[in-house]
Amino acid sequence: MLELYKNPLFIALILWTIPWKGYALWKAAKKKHKWWFIVLLVVNTVALLEAAYIFYFSERDKKKKTEK
Repeated sequence: MLELYKNPLFIALILWTIPWKGYALWKAAKKKHKWWFIVLLVVNTVALLEAAYIFYFSERDKKKKTEK
């Protein structure tokens, strides 16, 4: 198991995922999206879900407000 931490791909995935997860969690907390925050915190999708939240789901509220 210790050998996994020496793998460059594993290190690259960690360095890729942490900023995305941090920004998505910050954005979900700021918008008071409690369920998104919990899902983003628990589920690890190598930043795919986090990017979807940042660019699509968190922006839906903004689009709805401008349409009114």
